[in-house]
Amino acid sequence: MATITELKSALKETLEARGVLGQLKARIRAEVFSALDDQSTPRPPLSHENLLINELIREYLEFNKYRYTASVLTAESGQPEVPLDRQFVANELNVAEDSSAKSVPLLYGLLHHFLSSKEEHKGKLFLKGPATVHSQEPHGHLNAESYP
Repeated sequence: MATITELKSALKETLEARGVLGQLKARIRAEVFSALDDQSTPRPPLSHENLLINELIREYLEFNKYRYTASVLTAESGQPEVPLDRQFVANELNVAEDSSAKSVPLLYGLLHHFLSSKEEHKGKLFLKGPATVHSQEPHGHLNAESYP
């Protein structure tokens, strides 16, 4: 007769072999986060920048089948449950895509663009902080004092 330890080991191996153990762990983490999340504390509204950034990240996570991570991002950030239209996000970022680029997340195309332009320009891109964000709040909102 099998011992409890042997049964646990066999169950773990079976779940790993089926590829569901990681999904179960992620689902448990998401449920624990949801249970611990204080819904009585209102979240500040998402800035336009954070809405777009979160959408780029969500598209990347879902493309790579990190669905539970994406669900935690959506729940924690206050991002709308329904993803933003990809063409809308591309237009907001002033990005034009060819048909082959549409098969991967926008984040991949942005990364490719900057990696390619690195070779062309041989220099660093100078970034400036957004002029419209003015307070250090939850969800990554910056204030003018905290940004160099």
